[in-house]
Amino acid sequence: MTEENVILVNEIDEQIGLMPKLEAHEKALLHRAFSVFILNKKNEIMLQQRAHHKYHSPLLWTNTCCSHQREGESNIEAGNRRLFEEMGIKSELKELFHFIYKAPFDNGLTEHELDHVMIGYYDDEPAINPEEVEAWKWMSIEDVKSDIEKHPERYTVWFKIIFDEFDHYLEDHKI
Repeated sequence: MTEENVILVNEIDEQIGLMPKLEAHEKALLHRAFSVFILNKKNEIMLQQRAHHKYHSPLLWTNTCCSHQREGESNIEAGNRRLFEEMGIKSELKELFHFIYKAPFDNGLTEHELDHVMIGYYDDEPAINPEEVEAWKWMSIEDVKSDIEKHPERYTVWFKIIFDEFDHYLEDHKI
């Protein structure tokens, strides 16, 4: 299987090139990404635990799914594709906001992303893909906030950044 490319972008999200994902993370180049938060009727977030064999951040907890858009794919299309590939679910997604962040990993790679954050709703159990996901759980927003403060080592570097932005967005927009 050939390595997937990421879309390199400038700070206003204009495509400036393509690059293999690993190379972009080695060089810490800004690229387009997305993060999906699925909530249920109780306003709990579906979290996933990354599979134990992932090349970075294995067994850490993170948002429902996140990945990179493919060339020519809209943010919503990409979010739906990956949500189904990782969690086996479909949800009507809505893009909330985007922002830029940079987060180094312990293994020398760096996420430098212009991240499009989306929300969707779902109330059943997912059908997780064991190649991507080790486990999943529902957690209230307050419990996530509290657990990140007490046990930051349990969560992916990017989730802590994105969750903070997501939480502030929800507070400001009363979603």
